[in-house]
Amino acid sequence: MKKTFMLPGMPVWCPSGQYVAYQLRPAYNKSEKINSESGGITSFMYLNLMNLNMPSPIEVLLTGQFHRMQLIETKIYFHKIPDGNYIKRMDRRSFFKKTSLIGLGVLASHFTVWAKSIFSWDNPIHNIPEEKDIDKQWLASLHQRGEKIAYRKSKNELRYIGMPVGGLHTGTVYIGGDGRLWLWQIFNTAYDGEREGIEPKNVQWNNGKELVTVRPRDGAAYIEPAIADNLRSIEQGFAISVAVGGKQVVKELRENHWDEIVFEPTYPTCRVRYSSANFPVEVVLTAYSPFIPLDQDNSSLPLTTLHLELRNKINTPVEVSLTGWMENGVFKGRKDLNAVRKVSRILDKAGVKVLNYSCEQVPDSALQAGDYGTMAFTCLDPQAWVHTKLEHWPVTPYSLQSDHNDSVVDFADLQVGAYTVKRIIKPTETSQISYALSWHFNNPHPKLKAHLKDAQNGYWYGAKFNDAVAVIDYYLAHRQKLDGETLAWQQTWNDTTLPHWFMDRTFVNIGTLATANTMRFASGRFWGWEGIGACAGTCTHVWQYGQSMGRIFPDIERNLREVTDLGVGFQPETGAIIFRAEYEKRPAIDGQAGVILRFYRDHQMSTDDTFLKRNWPKLKQAIQFILDQDKNGDGMTDTPMENTLDAVWEGEIGWIVGLCLAAIQAAALMAEEAGDKKFQQICMDYVRRGTENMDKYLFNGEYYIHRPDAIQGRKKLGSYNTCHIDQVYGQAWCFQVDMPRINEKEKTLSALKALWKYNFAMDVGPYIKTHLGGRPYALAGEGGMVMNTNPKNEEKAYGDNMTWQLGYFHECMSGFEHQVAAHMMAEGMIDESLVMTRVIHERYHAAKRNPFNEIECSDHYARAMASYGTFINACGFSYHGPKGQIGFAPKIGSSDFKAPFTTAMGWGTYIQKQQREGKPVCQLTLNYGVLELKEFHLGDAEELSLDAKQITVLQNDKQISIHKVKRQGERVVINFKDKVGLKKGDTLTIRWS
Repeated sequence: MKKTFMLPGMPVWCPSGQYVAYQLRPAYNKSEKINSESGGITSFMYLNLMNLNMPSPIEVLLTGQFHRMQLIETKIYFHKIPDGNYIKRMDRRSFFKKTSLIGLGVLASHFTVWAKSIFSWDNPIHNIPEEKDIDKQWLASLHQRGEKIAYRKSKNELRYIGMPVGGLHTGTVYIGGDGRLWLWQIFNTAYDGEREGIEPKNVQWNNGKELVTVRPRDGAAYIEPAIADNLRSIEQGFAISVAVGGKQVVKELRENHWDEIVFEPTYPTCRVRYSSANFPVEVVLTAYSPFIPLDQDNSSLPLTTLHLELRNKINTPVEVSLTGWMENGVFKGRKDLNAVRKVSRILDKAGVKVLNYSCEQVPDSALQAGDYGTMAFTCLDPQAWVHTKLEHWPVTPYSLQSDHNDSVVDFADLQVGAYTVKRIIKPTETSQISYALSWHFNNPHPKLKAHLKDAQNGYWYGAKFNDAVAVIDYYLAHRQKLDGETLAWQQTWNDTTLPHWFMDRTFVNIGTLATANTMRFASGRFWGWEGIGACAGTCTHVWQYGQSMGRIFPDIERNLREVTDLGVGFQPETGAIIFRAEYEKRPAIDGQAGVILRFYRDHQMSTDDTFLKRNWPKLKQAIQFILDQDKNGDGMTDTPMENTLDAVWEGEIGWIVGLCLAAIQAAALMAEEAGDKKFQQICMDYVRRGTENMDKYLFNGEYYIHRPDAIQGRKKLGSYNTCHIDQVYGQAWCFQVDMPRINEKEKTLSALKALWKYNFAMDVGPYIKTHLGGRPYALAGEGGMVMNTNPKNEEKAYGDNMTWQLGYFHECMSGFEHQVAAHMMAEGMIDESLVMTRVIHERYHAAKRNPFNEIECSDHYARAMASYGTFINACGFSYHGPKGQIGFAPKIGSSDFKAPFTTAMGWGTYIQKQQREGKPVCQLTLNYGVLELKEFHLGDAEELSLDAKQITVLQNDKQISIHKVKRQGERVVINFKDKVGLKKGDTLTIRWS
C-alpha cells in the first residue's frame, strides 16, 4: 500500500514524467486541520512522498483551485485499483489543459527535480492553458461601441502618454497627457548602435531566473516607459489667469494645477480637458498636425497646431488672460557653443506676428550638425501681445506687457517667446484661441548621409521650405484646407458603429510615420528604421506586415516599391531584392514575397494600371526569383534564405511556403492585367502545385509545420513540428488583397485554433518565466500570443543547434499578433480576434505605458502597422481601383454597420442596414476626393436575389442603370452599365426590394 500526502482528486506529477490522478479516500486524524477562508486562489504545493518501492524522498506537485489553507498534518492511504496498478496515468497535455502554472521560478529553485522538467530553462515544458477562462461579460463588451477612450489625472493615467503630434517624417514631438509637448526628437540624433529609441537607456529586468540588461531595441521602454516630465527638453506651455474673489488666479495647463485633466485620443487629433471646482473657466485643448489621408505632402509638415477653447462656467462675465510660450530650442543642450547668440525676431506673416528662432555666430563646424536649424512660434489671433523673451517665472499672463523688440541673448541664457490674448467671456459662452509652432532641422545624421545618397541633400520638407517661418507661413495661407480636411478625417474615422477601443488600436500605429522612425528625403525617397534608430533600410521582411500606410498614404508605398525595392535594392541579374537596400547584400525570402504582395495592393490602390505596367519588367524578375527558390519543383520554396527571425532555415517551412504561394498568386493576377498570359500560366501552375502539396505535406493534422531538409535534417534552428505564429500568414495576405484561398479553409481554421489553443494566454507570465531568452514585450499579468510553442513537448523541438534567435520564439511581438488577429477576423473567429487585439490594447494602456508606442526592436515599431489589417477585415473591405471595384462584408454588426473607407483618390463612410424584410440597404458617402466605380460587391449575401429588377441604385437622387448581377462565392456583384463617378458629398445607395 502506498502512502502519500495528497488532497482528493488533484492531479499529481511524478519524476518519471507521467501525470497521475488519484481517486482518494482521505483518513484524517485529530491532529489534522484545514482552515478555509474566502477568496479562492490558484496555488501550488510541494510535498514529500515516502514510497518504499521508489527512491526516497521525491517531490509531488498539487495544483488546483484552493481556498486559503493551513495544513498541519495529513495522512492519506491509497488502495490498489482493480488492474493492480496504484496510479492512473494522465498525459501531459490533459494535465496542463486543466491547470495553470504560477510561481514556477520560485518552485524550481526549491525543488531541484523540477530543474530537469518543467522548470528546465534549456528544455521547458509547454505550460499555456488550453482553457482561457475568459469572462463572458467582458467578451461581450468587446463587441459593443462602448465609451470613448479617456485617460484621467484622477486615475494616474497621464504620465506616460506621448502622442506624436508633428507631421510625417519630421521627427518626433509628443503631446503629453496634460497637454504639454515633450521629447522633441527632431534634431537628427537617432542612429543604429549609437542612439536608439525615444530614450537611450538600458534597464534591468528580472526574467524569472536572473537580472538581465534590456536595451532600447530590446524593450527598455516597455519595462520602464519614458516619463513625460523627465523629457521636456524645450520649455513650452500655457497659463490662464482669471480674477476670482478680487484676486488674479493663475493656472498653467499642467497636471498639478487642475482638479481633473482628461486626455481624449482620436489620432491624429487629441483633446485635453481641464477643470477645477473653484475655477470659473474650463479649458479644452485640441492638438494635431495636419493629417489628410491620400495627401502625403500636406501631412508632412514639421508643424504642431494647438487650439484652445475657454468656457465660462459661471453666470457672470469673466476676463481671461491666456499666455502661450515656447523656447528657442536651436542647439538645445549643447555645451560647446558659448560664442553663439540666440535670436528671437518678430516677422509679420498673413496678418499675424511670427517669432522666428535661430542662432547667430555659429561656427562652421556646427553648420552641418543635426540640431542646426530654426524654429517658429505664433498665435493666430492678430490682437495677441507678443513677447520676444519672457523674463519672469512663473508666468503671470495678467501682468505681461507687449514687447516688439527682437531678442538677442547669450547662448547660456534661456530664451522663451510668448503670446498673450485677453478676452472677456460671457456666461456659459466660449472663446477660441489658436497657436502653431514649427521646426526646420535639415541635416540628417552624418552616418545616414554617408550610407544613403538620397540623404545628402536633406529632407523633403527642407527642400520645400527655407526655414521654420516658411512652414508657419504655408499653414497660415492654407489653414482652412489643412485644418478642415484633418478634422473631416478624424470625424470620418470615428463616425462608426465599431468599438471605440478597436478603432483606436487598429489605427494608432500609423503614428510611427510621424516619428523619427521615418524620413522623406529631398529626392522624394521614403526611408525608415524598423524602430526608432534601430535596424536600418526600410527592411522588407518587417515593413511588409504593415497595412495602414498602403491604405492611408499609398503614394508612400508606391515610392518604396519603385525607388527602393525595384531601385537601389534591386539586383537585375537575379531579380533579388536586398532586404535592407544599401545596408545589406542579401535578399530575404519573406521580404521578397512581401514586396510582391504589397505591389499588388499598391496597384489596387491606384486609379489605373500605369504603376503596374511601368514596373512590370523588373517586377516580373522579382517574381521569377521566388519561383527559382523551389529546387524540386513541387511549388514549395525550399532554398535556405534569411527571414524575419534573423536566421537561415533549411527545408520547407509552412509560413514561408504559404507566403510565397500568396505572392505568386498575386503575381498571376498582375500578369493577367499586364497582358503577360504566358507568365500568368506559369504562376498559376506553381500555385496549383504548391497549394496542394502544402496542405498535403506541411499540415500535421492540426496545424502547419516546417518539414526538415531531407539531407540536413534538423541540424539548424527552425520551427519544425512546433506551433508557429505565422504558419498561415500567406492565407492572411489573401484577405488583405481579395484573392482566392491558397490553403483549405478547414485546415486554416484548425491552424488558427491551434494558435489560440497553444500560443495564446490571458497571462503570459508563467510561460515567459519558464521559456527564457525572449525580450519583454509582454509581462506577467498581461495577455498575448507567443511566437512559437512546443505543445508536444518534443526534445530538441527547434533543432539540434539552438542559436540565439530561439529567444524570438518566446516573445509576444504585437505586429505578428495583429497579423493573426486580422486573419482570425477574416475567417470568422471574431471573438478570438477581438480578444487578441484587446489584450494588446490593454498592454499599452496609459496607466502602464505609452498607448501610442508599440515596441518591438525599438520604439514605434513598423510591423505594428499590421493592426490596420484587422480593421480591413472587420469591414470585409475590398477595393481594386483600376477595375473600379469596391466591396464590403462586415464581420461585426452587419445589420447596422457604419465604418470609414479609403480608396485611391477619395475616402468616406460606408453604411449597411437591414430592412424589416431582412434585405440590406448599402450606402457610400464620399467625404473627400473622387471615386470611380464599375462594380459593387456585397459579401455574406448568399440569400439575396440576383434579379436586377429587385435592386435600386441611386447616385444622390439619380438612378443608376445596372448591367448585370452575379454571384461570386458568398458575395453578390453588381456591375453598373456606365462608370459611376462620385465627388465629395455624393452618396451612392443600393437597395434590395
